[in-house]
Amino acid sequence: MASVGLARLVRSASHVLPGRLLVTELFFEVPRNHARPEDGTLTLFGRAVRKNERPIVPPSPEAAAKTQLPYLVYLEGGPGFGNREPQNHPLTRVALDRGYQVLYLDYRGTGLSTPINAPLVLSQGDEEAQARFLKLFRANSIVRDLEAVRLALTEHFDADKKAWSILGQSFGGFVALTYLSKFPQGLREVFMTGGLAPILRGPDEVYAATYKKVIERNEAYYRKYPADVAAVRRIVDHIIHAGGEQGIPLPSGGRLTVQLFLTLGLAFGGHGGLDSVHSLVLRLATDLDQAGKLTRASLAAFESHVPFEHHPIYALLHESIYNTKKTVAQPSDWSAQRVGQELSSRFAWLRDPGFLRSTPQEQPLFFSGEMVFPFHFDGSAGPELKQMEPVATRLAKETEWDEDLYDEEQLRRNDVPVYAVSYIDDMYVDFEFARETARLVKGIKVRETNAWYHDAVRSKSDEVYATLFNLRDDEID
Repeated sequence: MASVGLARLVRSASHVLPGRLLVTELFFEVPRNHARPEDGTLTLFGRAVRKNERPIVPPSPEAAAKTQLPYLVYLEGGPGFGNREPQNHPLTRVALDRGYQVLYLDYRGTGLSTPINAPLVLSQGDEEAQARFLKLFRANSIVRDLEAVRLALTEHFDADKKAWSILGQSFGGFVALTYLSKFPQGLREVFMTGGLAPILRGPDEVYAATYKKVIERNEAYYRKYPADVAAVRRIVDHIIHAGGEQGIPLPSGGRLTVQLFLTLGLAFGGHGGLDSVHSLVLRLATDLDQAGKLTRASLAAFESHVPFEHHPIYALLHESIYNTKKTVAQPSDWSAQRVGQELSSRFAWLRDPGFLRSTPQEQPLFFSGEMVFPFHFDGSAGPELKQMEPVATRLAKETEWDEDLYDEEQLRRNDVPVYAVSYIDDMYVDFEFARETARLVKGIKVRETNAWYHDAVRSKSDEVYATLFNLRDDEID
């Protein structure tokens, strides 16, 4: 069994929210490095939520203390984003109605769990020390945190109630597969949405596949909004002439460059993503019509579409989630940049600053998708990321990680029930690679659909959760 340190509950507070929700805010201390507990601790934050029962005849304190509701733990996507408040999360009522209590635990480095930021990273020492520190924030450490918290929260549970259920969305599904690999004894059941990680593939293969889907989504965007061919080109022309190579200053300290503008396709993989990008393009183009420049309000609206400055762990570690082995033959070395430069003339802006001169006016300019590039750390995306450019470059060259993220043999002999929804038109997790992973996990039940996109757990939550629980409850034989 993989080693795991202890989680110590250091603070908790409970309060009742409208709708009969009892929320308990929990702060834990866990080892910074589970293999070396003497290296200090990190703080984890989570919210546990259950129904605030008010029966006509209240149970005795002794009886109430024996109420042991099984936990369902939500694993958020990313990496890099904390959880929403329980009352705003669509899973809460679905799970409570099915007899669970729910735990929303922010991963280490995200939300309120010792969040990664430039001062914290730079305080670790030189680039090598910073890289060693950041390598402790991958899925293998996350699942050790989860297992340590499980052991702490269920310490006094009956033996048959100590295992808990997990539900992973996107990167949360990647984490769930790591959990299945290393601590299957802690799991009662696993649910996943858009999270069947490409565990048999490396970064270059992953990006070669996802760029193809990004191209399809760009084509869909311009079919839906053909006038944006000219509008996007006009905005790009303005950025070049008004800002030059340095770009146009942004309210939070970054710079609107052509390259940063063309990363807006990150939104294309979700329901309504085409529309949200169009709305921003319309706003920027209208600024040029009415004011002859981009206004502060519109530049601030643009910043809201580029989340990495406020969630730097996403930019720092995103590419590393595809380095699944302890030792990799080749570093990722900014794989998304390299693959994009080689794959298609549609992404000529990744390699040629003067690409507009050789791009016909009528040719649509294509946006990138869920990719992180070196220019995210050049100051354009914000000053916080700029400070961490040296360690980002160092991580891109890394070939030695702490351990394998997945145990393929353990997954082949898996005996934990697993239920997954997989999206055929997923822009972020390639469907064919997801199928490869599904064939690897013994006993998994998968619903494949082309009716939803990657974020359906949020935008189509009722249908997605109904599908997951139907997979669990419906028997084939």
